[in-house]
Amino acid sequence: MNKGTFKADMLLLITAAIWGFAFVAQRAGMEYVGPFTFNGVRFGLGSVSLIPLILYLRRREDGEGPWRGSLRLTLALRFSVLTGVVLFAGASLQQVGIVYTTAGKAGFITGLYVILVPIIGYRWGQRTTPGTWAGAILALAGLYLLSVTETFSIERGDLLVLSSALFWAIHVLLIGWLSPQMNPIVLASIQFAVCSALSMIAAFAVETVALKTILEGIVPILYGGLCSVGIAYTLQVVAQRTAHPAHASIILTMEGAFAVLGGWLLLSEVLSLRALTGCALMLTGMIVSEITAFYISDRSSPAGSHLK
Repeated sequence: MNKGTFKADMLLLITAAIWGFAFVAQRAGMEYVGPFTFNGVRFGLGSVSLIPLILYLRRREDGEGPWRGSLRLTLALRFSVLTGVVLFAGASLQQVGIVYTTAGKAGFITGLYVILVPIIGYRWGQRTTPGTWAGAILALAGLYLLSVTETFSIERGDLLVLSSALFWAIHVLLIGWLSPQMNPIVLASIQFAVCSALSMIAAFAVETVALKTILEGIVPILYGGLCSVGIAYTLQVVAQRTAHPAHASIILTMEGAFAVLGGWLLLSEVLSLRALTGCALMLTGMIVSEITAFYISDRSSPAGSHLK
């Protein structure tokens, strides 16, 4: 392994750790504010935190500007708004689900988007390998052990987070098509702003929004907005200049393990042996799916686009 590859892998591992611990922040934030308020503030912070990076990249591009690419400005804006709407759906279902489940379980269930992407892509004419189906079977077996109780019922929070994984997968496919046609950092900033605006509209409609409670929960909110979105997304972009997308995806699936670790260290969450076995099966399924993609194709779906 050369020095550049090792550096990229370390950056991706740090990104996975930040995203994994973000589930702990999301869980902790619910003690102070509602799920829509939490998302509204953190995605707003995330959008603003990317502006310095956009300006820096614009200077390096010798004035070409952030809108270079094959899409016209108006069309790029429309598609950016669309990805923001899908992001809002995924983030909302995930955030509400976290109220009723643990950070560790939410981290692993969300990670199923890695397998859902190629399966949904198959319906759009993309090739799906046998390894993807094998990974899906392992992940489903793990999900059963992790979330389905002995009375054959699935917990409410787990079902909501599982629904969010579907939207994360759709989001990845949209980003995979759109990001090569416009500046990905600009795309990220716009979609975060759209998600923030929709979340705040929902918050004022169904929650009590107060500056006092936001300030009381400012630590997990800042972590979710600045660290999980601003810092981790930037690290991912830097790392993937040299890392193969499928290779990056394999490392980023470790966020589920970090979510379990963070839940245990910071929230005293303890998973049963049955649940831990389920986590292991899900992680194995995700890795099998991504390793197959790595060997079959030189290109794969974008990694980590669920953007904690």
